[in-house]
Amino acid sequence: MALFLRRRDFTIPSTGIDLIEQVTLGGVEQTILIQAINPEKPVLLFIHGGPCMPVPGVVSRGQDYAVATNTKKLVEHFVLVLWDQRGAGKSYNKTIPSESMRIEQFIEDSNELIDVLKERFNKDKVFLAGHSWGSIIGLSIASKYPDKLHAYIGISQIMNWTENDTLCYHWVKEKAKAANDKKTLAKLERIGKPPYVKNPKQFTDFRGPLIKYKSMIYESDKVKHPGMAGGIKLFLFSKDYTLKDIFHTFYSAYNLTYTQALIEDFANINLHSIDRIEVPLYFLHGKHDVHVDRKPVERFLKKVEAPMGKEMVLYENSAHMFHPEDTRMIEDFIIRLAK
Repeated sequence: MALFLRRRDFTIPSTGIDLIEQVTLGGVEQTILIQAINPEKPVLLFIHGGPCMPVPGVVSRGQDYAVATNTKKLVEHFVLVLWDQRGAGKSYNKTIPSESMRIEQFIEDSNELIDVLKERFNKDKVFLAGHSWGSIIGLSIASKYPDKLHAYIGISQIMNWTENDTLCYHWVKEKAKAANDKKTLAKLERIGKPPYVKNPKQFTDFRGPLIKYKSMIYESDKVKHPGMAGGIKLFLFSKDYTLKDIFHTFYSAYNLTYTQALIEDFANINLHSIDRIEVPLYFLHGKHDVHVDRKPVERFLKKVEAPMGKEMVLYENSAHMFHPEDTRMIEDFIIRLAK
């Protein structure tokens, strides 16, 4: 049971689809949510961030706000598929081999899921969206398997993890200096500069100062944000997440996912090496996002050949966790692609 009683923001009629199912991807059972008012609509697969932070994911069933988009109207225009990735959320299982937590495996899991959805719904192609970490998977799929996609939507797109960490390091160091925050400066000195490949703890410890200085959230005198608590509430209010699922999401999944091999994979990510994409490209970014800096995305957009079109849209009230007003606009943007 959910920790709090809460009516859903929307429900799916009996003529539609509202299912949580298990699928086997890369030899591992994983959990997906399928929601649609009309099962004949185009398929949209949304790949969550993290790794192992499954929003939007199975937790989003019936909940409109999902950090990177809203979903209430998406289900009217798409067969919306949300997926708790290998080891994340309701896909957590302690028997998953830790050596399988590699970037290429996540990419192939996604590719396999796309094939499952194409066959199930008798579609030649699907729409694909990815947020943050999920955008690494998404852009890789768009590059490797363009014939399977109508379009790719990269939300808070990451191009090169080490480059992004370097930009974040300098930003947070300047913030700490301006605040005369000697404790954070000492921590940054102890952690060192990117790349963070010494051990998983070094990698995860660096995120602490970023969160402290709100790299993920933008607020001002006029703009208020639900904050990190707004994301956590999604799990607390979910009718499908048990206390055990929540524990696995915020503890067990991290211990499983962040292996030495995976953080070394992160250090070697360089999607700038992609020269050409044969699907329409859309990059949606919070104007105030410093957690994932947009400058590398803008640089990539200028040089990549995209004969089917490319576009970048900035959202005025958002950083990395999008403001609810902007998630509604992102939802509308994606719907216009289907039309």
